Amino acid sequence: MTVAVAPRPTRPGAPSRRRIPPQARYLVTRLAFIPFGLFVVVSLSFLLVNILPSQPERQIGGELATEEQLAAIRADLGLDQPLWTRYLDYVGGVFLRLDLGESYFSGRPVIEDIKQYLPATVELVVLGFLGTLVLGVALGTVGVFFRDRLPDRIVSAVTTGSQVVPSFLVGLVLVYLFFFSFGLLPGPTGQLGLTDPEPPGITGAVILDCLLVGDWALLGSAISHAVLPVLTLSLTGLAFFARATRTIVGAEMRSKQVEFARSCGLPRWRVFLYALGAAQSQIITYGGVTLAAGFGGATVVETVFSWGGIAQFQIDRIRELDIPEIQGCILVLALITLVVLVAVDLLVGFLDPRVSLGAKS
Repeated sequence: MTVAVAPRPTRPGAPSRRRIPPQARYLVTRLAFIPFGLFVVVSLSFLLVNILPSQPERQIGGELATEEQLAAIRADLGLDQPLWTRYLDYVGGVFLRLDLGESYFSGRPVIEDIKQYLPATVELVVLGFLGTLVLGVALGTVGVFFRDRLPDRIVSAVTTGSQVVPSFLVGLVLVYLFFFSFGLLPGPTGQLGLTDPEPPGITGAVILDCLLVGDWALLGSAISHAVLPVLTLSLTGLAFFARATRTIVGAEMRSKQVEFARSCGLPRWRVFLYALGAAQSQIITYGGVTLAAGFGGATVVETVFSWGGIAQFQIDRIRELDIPEIQGCILVLALITLVVLVAVDLLVGFLDPRVSLGAKS
């Protein structure tokens, strides 16, 4: 016998308990990670740069500076204050006033230098990522279709070699082959030739600025100068994509869904596209990690090709012990990395609702 139970009456004026949708919880938790991760980066970068033994006042004053002059420089820069006081002042400036400080040498605001040098690095990394994506997926596709055969073994050798050979050596070999030996591409003189005029600084990214103003001759020069550094980044990062495509898409090609599509008489290329679509979440995740890592790997490439981006700028500031510039560069690159990873996480959750529905706050 079934007994019907009447619903419990609610008290007048009692607030109704509404559960937050899983998708909203997923979005909030991911976005909340950005300020938390940024705070950790700010703290660690400050402590790492300031605890290590260094004497920026000696760099500024020179070897002939007296102790009185060095003490005056330290007082002017605030280096005579306790470490805890400098930490609170820096954190407050970053999070409350969006102030990254001023350079010890030029006196310019750090944020202005970052605005000047960052677009070149972003342009290089994005182009390198697109090259990595195309080459990696292409090589991984060869491995899928020719699994355990000669083309697959060649692809495995190429991907292994790209992991073993450092990026600076890849860049030097490419410069030797395409510039010194065959003369097909310009040398490592930066984003433009030595006699090329600078395009109007609309965005700071040379190729994009040439497109915006319609300077096609300068655009050709900019593209030719970008080929070798972009190819260097692409070759050193393709192993990740190639192996992921071969493994993930290869597993999807052997799944029951793809076997059913093949048995329906669909063309092989369409079956492959179905398998690639089924593996899109994993490939996007690998892509996000590769793109975020590209901002760290760009330092060596920019140095080899004199690219003039923020990575090369940061190396120069490290040599001069310009602490505010070093901290600002670390902070901006870390922020870009966090935003890329969180954006990829949200995109995967949008494409695959099971991810956001299974997320727990």
